[in-house]
Amino acid sequence: MTHQLVAERNWAGNYGYRAPRIVHPSSVDELQALVAGAKNVRALGSRHSFNAIADTAGTLAVLDRLDPAINVDAGNLTVAVSAGTRYGTLAAELWRQGFALHNLASLPHISVAGAVSTATHGSGDGNGNLATAVTGLEMVTADGTILATQRGDADFEGMVVGLGALGVVSQLTLDIEPTFDVVQRVFEDLDWEQVLENFDQVTSAAYSVSLFTDWSGATIGQAWLKYRTSDPMPVDPTLEFFGGKPATVARHPLPGVSGRNCTQQLGIRGPWHERLAHFRMEFTPSKGDELQSEYLIPREHAANALRTMRGLADVVSPLLLVAEVRTIAADALWLSPNYGRDGIGLHFTWRQDEPAVQAILPLLEAELAPFSARPHWGKLFDAGAAAVAPLYPRMGDFIALSDRLDPSGKFRNAYLDRTVFGS
Repeated sequence: MTHQLVAERNWAGNYGYRAPRIVHPSSVDELQALVAGAKNVRALGSRHSFNAIADTAGTLAVLDRLDPAINVDAGNLTVAVSAGTRYGTLAAELWRQGFALHNLASLPHISVAGAVSTATHGSGDGNGNLATAVTGLEMVTADGTILATQRGDADFEGMVVGLGALGVVSQLTLDIEPTFDVVQRVFEDLDWEQVLENFDQVTSAAYSVSLFTDWSGATIGQAWLKYRTSDPMPVDPTLEFFGGKPATVARHPLPGVSGRNCTQQLGIRGPWHERLAHFRMEFTPSKGDELQSEYLIPREHAANALRTMRGLADVVSPLLLVAEVRTIAADALWLSPNYGRDGIGLHFTWRQDEPAVQAILPLLEAELAPFSARPHWGKLFDAGAAAVAPLYPRMGDFIALSDRLDPSGKFRNAYLDRTVFGS
């Protein structure tokens, strides 16, 4: 186990961790001893959160030196994996063995436990977020013992999206399926009015659909459509798509940026793990000159929420690099932003001007409040517990679960006190 004073910042560089030390345990036994002996401890993943969710007044435990321990159970179609393993590493090994996950987030570089614990997602009308694949987990609790739980157990649905508030997840077991191929096509300059009038047809046109916009003007900059090759392909790639024309070269979500670091487009067939994410695993970002926010909204409010955002273009667009609209299926995980409802994600990639971004978040959240917008736990938002708690029917149950598993508050931090526990 290695120790160091914390001189770490998150991936975007906008947040510096305040914990007095960071530790890299090399085994689960070392992790258990670390947690048992700590007054305060949190797990730090791939540092892709944009807020203080991972910080602590005590020790940050980084699980990147644990053996990935990727163990496929072909009979039950599951895979067990160490919590700190990155999705890109897991995906490549699954593909090698002939299997797949149901979806991936935009970046394959994020850790499995970090993404699951914050309900990070990909896209697709029928696809739940990444946490919905979890069938079991092992977690180091406050006294250093391991709590193992699986789908169907009491409180399992409260533990999966746990925000790190219940313990340090050491291993997860995920649903898998036989491998599949994907083709990805990009269409440019879709007509906003056609999209709003036909939103269901737009998002159901492929296994995964993403719309990229800056909210201004009469057109949507890009639509990324990812098709499973075994599924029908209702869109003729040579024709327009709701006013958009097919791209003839690889595109990046940001206008004017080369698409060389993006996953393969132009309808070229290839493995699922090299298409479902937006960016290539071999392109490993060392920093991100951006900030991010995201709000998840019930599907039935999609058109009105999109119109509201278009009405805010004069305020929002000058700070934006790009915004993305995606769809996510409902789930039963207590603190998932898609708990109990199919939804759309309104994702904002901001210029790295945090004071300016923080200044407009209260306005943005007030405008989206009529649509019961739930913020992404790992990104920038303004709302505190008084505003967040009513959005989650099982919030009281989650707090009670936390009190039972962590009575001394070992895993709590300032972020959780502000957004969940309300102190």
